[in-house]
Amino acid sequence: MTTELVEHDTWNYSPPKLPKAPVVRLNHIHGVLPFDGIRNPGFRSSTSHRIWLSYRTAANGWQPKVGICESAAEAAVAIDALISPETYDVKFQPFSVAFEVEGKQREYTHDLLITHRSGRRDLVFVRNGTSLNKPKTWREIEAISSATPPQAADNLLIVSSDDYSRQRRENLFRMHQFLQEEDVEAENHVLSIAKASKSLWQMKDIIKSAQIPKARAFRACYRLIARKKLIANLDHVILETSRVQVAA
Repeated sequence: MTTELVEHDTWNYSPPKLPKAPVVRLNHIHGVLPFDGIRNPGFRSSTSHRIWLSYRTAANGWQPKVGICESAAEAAVAIDALISPETYDVKFQPFSVAFEVEGKQREYTHDLLITHRSGRRDLVFVRNGTSLNKPKTWREIEAISSATPPQAADNLLIVSSDDYSRQRRENLFRMHQFLQEEDVEAENHVLSIAKASKSLWQMKDIIKSAQIPKARAFRACYRLIARKKLIANLDHVILETSRVQVAA
């Protein structure tokens, strides 16, 4: 009698069931504030990317802090807020609410809480476009909004993850990384070249005229795009041949 091993996919085309894995918990990181969300979304998923990141805000005295996101789109929305100079703080998984929809008791943990320097606080609900086109989803949103205490925030923002293409997400992640560097001199130098140019078309037109190393000029361009002082199409790969222009 011979035994032959038959690969799973040759006889069962559905994804194999994996044993439930425990939630990933980070140990203490020296000099980094721990994740303080009410719910840790860092468990294994076959449908979305769980993302861990470190971030800094004025609310934390610019000390690095751990954030955990349930999807790449949720992380992109958070980073989009973090790179804005108008943002004072971002909290991940800030609090949960109990609500009832279609006769069933449910619990929902808000994705993000963004506090602006003006004092305005926005809760953010991130969902894909297909889900947002369903009446059932909007019934859930209305129930969640009603169950959320008025003092928790000023607004509940509904964000479609379809607005954050894969390339836009990658560009935002890179911008956030470059913004951790401080190089005001390079940014001022690069921006002055861009403003003085009468034939600015691509990023390389700035870089080749810069009196600093190319890598330093490239990173400065990225930070200026993040600060909205230069304009580029975030849904395309941002590189030396990207079309850029000075913001009005």
